[in-house]
Amino acid sequence: MALSVETCVATHQGDRKEQQDRVSLFPHPQRPGMLMAVLADGMGGHSGGALAAEQVVHRARHNFADYAPESESPREFLDSIVHEAHTAVKLTRFTSEQDPHTTAVVFLLAQGRAAWAHCGDSRIYHVRHGRLAACSQDHSLVGEWVRQGRITQAQAEIHPQRNILVSCLGAEQAPVIDHGEVDQLEAGDVFLLCSDGLWAYFPEDELVAILTRQSARQAAEELVAQARARGMGAGDNISLALVRLVER
Repeated sequence: MALSVETCVATHQGDRKEQQDRVSLFPHPQRPGMLMAVLADGMGGHSGGALAAEQVVHRARHNFADYAPESESPREFLDSIVHEAHTAVKLTRFTSEQDPHTTAVVFLLAQGRAAWAHCGDSRIYHVRHGRLAACSQDHSLVGEWVRQGRITQAQAEIHPQRNILVSCLGAEQAPVIDHGEVDQLEAGDVFLLCSDGLWAYFPEDELVAILTRQSARQAAEELVAQARARGMGAGDNISLALVRLVER
């Protein structure tokens, strides 16, 4: 079955003074059928977070232009983006006199496969046949507690310390990178990259329902609108990238 893609990128500043999220989606400049999406949620005073997030997008775009799947595995390629962006973010301390950090989610669609890597608490969801097939695990304090069985996922979603990260880009320690992949793509597969300014307002079943029943653009519009309404004047930056596979 031949597949094509519907894509959509959306951002909203929310109720913050500055948009420190960055998100982008782009095809390979020379190789048809290859696509990359990247999302970063910057943290830092003034423009520091935005600078950090920009480094992730810049590194992803730069490395993607040189990516050759016959000589480098998807995992190695995605790791190189995150590690090089981490180094670049650390170097911005000297030029910006700030302490920038950022999350990162990097998604690759190539040769009929999907692969992704993430660090921090920005997420990637994979929806198939109306069910959640995969969701990245947050590198956060409450995420660690969930994995240790100390609290439930429902408790983590509303915990007052849910925004404390245990790994991100720009810290002294090397970033923790988790991976996921899908070897055989199907029509109806949906991949959502999003910052916590979006996922914090949606239980998984509602998110899956929206992604399943609507086109990429319609789903993006509804997700942003609902997140804004539920933020009730105190919403975070919102960013998302949607990739939906459809039968050609």
